[in-house]
Amino acid sequence: MPAAILDDLARGASALAFAAPVTHVYNPLVYARGPAALYAGRYGQHPREALLLGMNPGPFGMAQTGVPFGDVGMVRDWLGIEAPVGKPPVEHPKRPVEGFACTRGEVSGKRLWGWARDRCVTPDRFFARFFVWNYCPLAFMEESGKNRTPDKLPAYERDTLFALCDTTLARWIEHLRPRYAIGVGAFAEERIRAVAGGMDVTIGRIPHPSPASPAANRGWAAAATAALGGLGISI
Repeated sequence: MPAAILDDLARGASALAFAAPVTHVYNPLVYARGPAALYAGRYGQHPREALLLGMNPGPFGMAQTGVPFGDVGMVRDWLGIEAPVGKPPVEHPKRPVEGFACTRGEVSGKRLWGWARDRCVTPDRFFARFFVWNYCPLAFMEESGKNRTPDKLPAYERDTLFALCDTTLARWIEHLRPRYAIGVGAFAEERIRAVAGGMDVTIGRIPHPSPASPAANRGWAAAATAALGGLGISI
């Protein structure tokens, strides 16, 4: 089931087109399918207590490894996942895809997976209860190399993309049968509410670990743990 969800999303996302100011679109579910499939197959089995949902790939995270919040060191050394990674059809010169040879870290990934490691020690203990996924599989870049998030796309592009991602999110919820669906940040929580508002699942949010967030820079791990505790989840 995880492989089917992954491949259907990869094909659907590859068929979409985006106009300026977006100049480059990366779909790591295609060129990094190896590690993405390893991650989904190993850790995306049902049932799970909670689904944690991020937004979309970061340039030094999932765009390199195919894994949500996929800081290379955390994916390889803690999650135990490493596989060959190819290249997107058109690569931005300022955002090369180097796969597991990438030496740039992703702060969000270091924080999220570091928190999971510190609270649960082993991946098996964490993933016995949780699964982490990104709502949108695509990374968007402007000519300057600036990242453009899905919510900043024009409505006609956003609506088509969101329809695909909503369908995929619903499939993950049906597959994982979680008691909780939790957005990592406000955007992800909004999409969960749009998709799962009528489902038998408790919806909530933890802060996003991005270094762009002043609050996240003042102790994200403690804030995430407290937010889960407020929902009745101890970790």
